[in-house]
Amino acid sequence: MINPYQKFVSAIAEAATRGHSLPLGGIIKPKHKTPDANAPVVMLVSPHPDDECITGGLPLRLMRESGMRIVNVAVTLGSNENRRTARLTELKNACEWIGFELEETGLERILPATRQFDAQTWSSAIKTIAALITKHKPRAIVFPHERDWHPTHIGTHLLVMDALRRLPLDFKTILIETEFWGQLLTPNLMVELSPHDVADLLAALSHHTGEMKRNPYHLRLPSWLQDNVRRGSELVGGKGATAPDFVFATLYWIKKWQNGGVKEMFRGGTQISMKDSPGSILD
Repeated sequence: MINPYQKFVSAIAEAATRGHSLPLGGIIKPKHKTPDANAPVVMLVSPHPDDECITGGLPLRLMRESGMRIVNVAVTLGSNENRRTARLTELKNACEWIGFELEETGLERILPATRQFDAQTWSSAIKTIAALITKHKPRAIVFPHERDWHPTHIGTHLLVMDALRRLPLDFKTILIETEFWGQLLTPNLMVELSPHDVADLLAALSHHTGEMKRNPYHLRLPSWLQDNVRRGSELVGGKGATAPDFVFATLYWIKKWQNGGVKEMFRGGTQISMKDSPGSILD
């Protein structure tokens, strides 16, 4: 008997190969309602240009389904000085295409080592991020978790937490930690993404043309989002739980910031399907 999975795997491989012929940028922008100017803000704090698309599944749904403004804070433009001007242009194109607002910071060397050995640079960076949080008063802040492997991702986590500690004690928000280079050990939120949403995230990500030419990881993003369903079914749903019928999902760790510290959001894990309102998680 011919292995019935041969055709299944071959179709995946063929689709990935065909993906290399798809355009990088230059794609007709989707028509979606623009959030109201006074709508609640979700601040997406991105270590590098492209992270706003890679981890932006929940923010995208919050914008499209709950009418929230997504403000992408570009923490750095990467370590390659020769690429920074081009990366900023690519970032503007990606955010404009997907509908995210953009705040540039001009920050560099957002690393654990900078925090440890260069107090002046780090203090200045804290002021920048604290000022943006004060300006936007975000309903939620989306940023990397503290073990996300890449030094700038870890540095971004530390920077956001240090900035929060500089704010008045009565400031409160919801913290949503993301993963990319290093997996979350204890995610408590799995968010389903539709094929339409995933395709739009990939199209936006393709505007980062220099990075995609170097390493076409936008073509591998759907596989990662599928694997998140496998992981999330047990890590979020519970050991031995029946997996939901999601095809794509992103994983997050959500908690509260209030009274100058981190508080538990809820016990156990929560799954947000395409039938659920993503904004309910922030109520």
